[in-house]
Amino acid sequence: MDSGTIVTIIVVVVIVLIAAGLLIYFARRRKADVDRRRAAEMREKAKLDELGAREREAKASRAEADAQQAEIDAERLRREAQQRQGEAESVRAQSDEQIRRADQLDPDVHRRGQRADDRNDNRNRH
Repeated sequence: MDSGTIVTIIVVVVIVLIAAGLLIYFARRRKADVDRRRAAEMREKAKLDELGAREREAKASRAEADAQQAEIDAERLRREAQQRQGEAESVRAQSDEQIRRADQLDPDVHRRGQRADDRNDNRNRH
């Protein structure tokens, strides 16, 4: 081989190595750009997911507050119902007491608390 062939081979090898180096460089650069874009997309999605999580937490907090308010309202209604029940029992007791006093005053009421007219009505029905 003469020196011209060797130089040509060396030049071709150098050109192939430079071309291979440039291909590797641009491929890595393109991969890095793709990776950067993917990372940016992932970060954006993570931000959206975080926002969604905060919204869900806020809704859960509101639901918890609503549930606590419902419990308070229920307890208030229970107490109100108990108070009204007590009032109803008091009115009933007063009514029963009034009937008892009326029976004591009425000469037609016998010991069993039944009026003579009522006993006659019961006898006529049988």
